[in-house]
Amino acid sequence: MVAKKDGVKLLQGVPLFSGLSQKDLGKLWDRTRIVEHRPDHEIVTEGRTGQGFHLIVDGQVMVRRKNKRLTLGPGEFFGEMSLIDDGPRSASVVAVGPVSTASITAWEFKSVINDKPELVWKLLLYMTARLREEQTLTANLIA
Repeated sequence: MVAKKDGVKLLQGVPLFSGLSQKDLGKLWDRTRIVEHRPDHEIVTEGRTGQGFHLIVDGQVMVRRKNKRLTLGPGEFFGEMSLIDDGPRSASVVAVGPVSTASITAWEFKSVINDKPELVWKLLLYMTARLREEQTLTANLIA
């Protein structure tokens, strides 16, 4: 069990949520669910649609995309794009060992930001930065 104040602190570390006040982060945390994943469990699968964001509370995951691999641990996250659209997952994520994630569904997230136009703008800025980062990586691979 993660105390609410600790959960809010975890959410503060997510750039996507930087526009939320402490009160709004608390509301968002109230809508999260702690999910326990067994070792080797594929939490998300590349190409399949997803409806949720996952913030790692404990443990590590392996992100696999094509021939690339990346390990993420506590405080890191994945699935943020699925909060915005119903598109396919861009990578697979597998639990390296036992993993706990704070998971938020798209509909819960939307209910928190519905009346926050300033947050929507920050989301656009964040997603644009991610897109530019991806484009730079792709360009470097091709060069």
